Amino acid sequence: MKDIEFELNPKEIHPKSEIKGVIVVSYPGRYDGVVINTQILDSNEHIIYKSYNGKKISQNVARLFISKDVMPENKADFTAIIEFEPKKIHEIKFRASIIEQHKEIESKIIFAKYSI
Repeated sequence: MKDIEFELNPKEIHPKSEIKGVIVVSYPGRYDGVVINTQILDSNEHIIYKSYNGKKISQNVARLFISKDVMPENKADFTAIIEFEPKKIHEIKFRASIIEQHKEIESKIIFAKYSI
């Protein structure tokens, strides 16, 4: 088992539909939290994170950091949305990383498709 597990639902994403992710950390050492970076390939558009562990996010953020302090049982969930209307199918790269003292310990990447 890896030190970080990351699931995304759905992997076929459409405009204004909710994206749900779950991250579970089993890293045995100390860490500060996890960060989720997302890139919509072949686009300048961004994903909008809406909440994590049930807490609403008030401003639009391009990357999401979740502190270990708010990760009960080393688990985090988040919701996000993409609002722009795509003219073609885009591949989206989601990368969840364990962060310790500003360094990445381990990461997991998931790819999804974005279309109308």
